[in-house]
Amino acid sequence: MDTKGTVITWLGHATFKFETTEGKIVVVDPWVSGNPATPDDQKEQREIDLMLITHGHFDHIADAVDLGKKLKPQTFAIPETSHWLNSKGVPNVGELNKGGRVEAQGVHFTMTHAVHSCGITDGDAIVYGGEAAGYVLEFPGGLRVYHAGDTTVFSDMKIIGELYEPDVCLLPIGGWYTMSPKEAAYACNLLGAKAVIPMHFGTFPVLTGTPDELSKLVGNKTEIVEMKPGQSLETPS
Repeated sequence: MDTKGTVITWLGHATFKFETTEGKIVVVDPWVSGNPATPDDQKEQREIDLMLITHGHFDHIADAVDLGKKLKPQTFAIPETSHWLNSKGVPNVGELNKGGRVEAQGVHFTMTHAVHSCGITDGDAIVYGGEAAGYVLEFPGGLRVYHAGDTTVFSDMKIIGELYEPDVCLLPIGGWYTMSPKEAAYACNLLGAKAVIPMHFGTFPVLTGTPDELSKLVGNKTEIVEMKPGQSLETPS
């Protein structure tokens, strides 16, 4: 898999960090401090220029307020989640919606559809967080990444594949709350995926799907890149 100079680091679960060819740090779905899959040396993030949030469940947003206040990255989410972040005093929060395309920190990104719920745990209450989403990110070096967020397979993944032509797809495979390998393999076909990095598996006992299962189902049609939490991938630009 060619990363075209972008460094991809999996921080565990659905949290990914990217370092662009221009030296900017991008984090999607910030859950590190309490994430049992995140290595100890990655639990404290010291630099983030851009933070993107797919939806408001704790395992995707738990560190968004603290990191947003401390590091002050440009932050984007669907409007209802953006409003909640603003209410918590997070600066530099922007909003977009599905189909919207934004450029920030040299990265172009488009919010895509996802099929999932989106409630934000706020004390003892569940706050409406809008809808769950995904992103297609286009990095300065030319790498296109589809982060599906939490979702099951849906037919419009074919449109995402045809319209944005991602080089690598980050797909949940754990099952129970998202796709299992069976649905993820079908998603690979719809997306025409060249390479897939599995995510959202193994963090909790119920997330039983594995990269090996996915690899057996897709055969040689898609490169399945199994990462370990804390691992980074980089190929020269």
